[in-house]
Amino acid sequence: MNKKNLTLLTDFYELSMANGYFMSGVSNEIAYFDYFFRRIPDNGGFAIMAGLEQLVDYLENLHFDDDDIAFLRAKGGFDDGFLEYLQDMKFECDMWSVPEGTPVFPGEPIITVRGPMVQAQFIETMLLLCINHQSLIATKSNRIVRAAEGRPIMEFGTRRAHGVEAAILGARAAYIGGCVGTACTIAEKDIGIRALGTMAHSWVQMFPTEYEAFRKYGELYPNNCTLLVDTYNTLKSGIPNAIRVFDELKPNKKGIRIDSGDITYLTKKARRMLDEAGHEDCAIVISNSLDEWLIRDVIQLGAQINSFGVGERLITARSEPVFGGVYKLAGVEKNGEIIPKIKISENVEKITDPGFKTLYRLYDKDTKRVLCDVITLNHEPAPAGDGYVIFDPAYTWKRKKLSNFTAVNLRKQIFHEGKLLYVLPKIDDIQNYCRGQVETLWEELLRFENPQAYYVDLSDELWRLRASMLEENQSSIHS
Repeated sequence: MNKKNLTLLTDFYELSMANGYFMSGVSNEIAYFDYFFRRIPDNGGFAIMAGLEQLVDYLENLHFDDDDIAFLRAKGGFDDGFLEYLQDMKFECDMWSVPEGTPVFPGEPIITVRGPMVQAQFIETMLLLCINHQSLIATKSNRIVRAAEGRPIMEFGTRRAHGVEAAILGARAAYIGGCVGTACTIAEKDIGIRALGTMAHSWVQMFPTEYEAFRKYGELYPNNCTLLVDTYNTLKSGIPNAIRVFDELKPNKKGIRIDSGDITYLTKKARRMLDEAGHEDCAIVISNSLDEWLIRDVIQLGAQINSFGVGERLITARSEPVFGGVYKLAGVEKNGEIIPKIKISENVEKITDPGFKTLYRLYDKDTKRVLCDVITLNHEPAPAGDGYVIFDPAYTWKRKKLSNFTAVNLRKQIFHEGKLLYVLPKIDDIQNYCRGQVETLWEELLRFENPQAYYVDLSDELWRLRASMLEENQSSIHS
């Protein structure tokens, strides 16, 4: 089956504006757009960027088919010359992005697109769709993984995802965030994420007795004999029958899964029963509507758990199912000069940072831990030198001098004039990179409740540009 062309997966106003730009004679003027987000889901300390690979795939295949053009022509309202332009259009922009798996913070220019106005504007919808969804799930996954304190997390949410692509790409994002595998089988075939699973209650119910169900499963799968013990009665029936099968078959790998009930109480009892029967090596797997809060609580209460299967609350990010990334114009280019643009709002957090920017992360040379992030105008040198001053962009009297640090440009150039420059990493490399980057963060950022606010500062030149544009706007209003 041929892959569906997703070029028309866009908000209709993108096409209306593109037609307007074309008819106004500005379609090929160079524009700069930034992707950033304004707040971290679940009031967390940081988010995890994901979805770049799918965005790259979309941009490399961006084109209008004949039936797309025919559809737009029949819909009406579009100039014939514009439709002819679309017929031959391909992606010709420059793009910079932080790598997938990078911890990111509000207000940072995570992606910048530079190119002809029609193209740079048109890709907004798909860019937001790719990055917002997977960043949301990767962020949630990372929270859940950290709550488990080293115990493996399996993503079990396929059947609860919001559609086919959400299941597959949600599994991908969950893996980037730190899950060890997924229940989604196609994710292993297409992406390389290990598919995992045990049995359903229906397996147990299909046999005359629970013991016979367990026995047959153990005979079929001696290298992965994990038995679901809560179909009838976990402590009085399920675990005793599991122990009997383990005694008789001696499987190479054995475990029990509990999918209901009081997790802390049942796992403590189960551990004692298994150990007393000589099955200290039997793993205890827990599922059942879990999230980072429940996992953290049961661990603190002494629950005896080796791994978790987490479904709907991960794959849908149920506690906060929207990642509020936005895509805003930051500048236009006239005769080689960048003219900065700013969006002003009475809502202070919606005021944008103008101009063509880049993003640096400063690391302490001794500890290798992060110190802060600094957004600069692209032409500025990287932050350097002892006594480098950072300051709060809102409360400018809050200043700090830094020394003994290394500044790393977080962004990589992905496209140059539509040509892909970036080698997309393998999924395991992205996961390992994410793990390593999270380890550089302060412990205070890892808290689930009231995490320390991270410092994202503007360079002095960028701050002055922003302040002057705000002042000019106020002057023009009152003149």
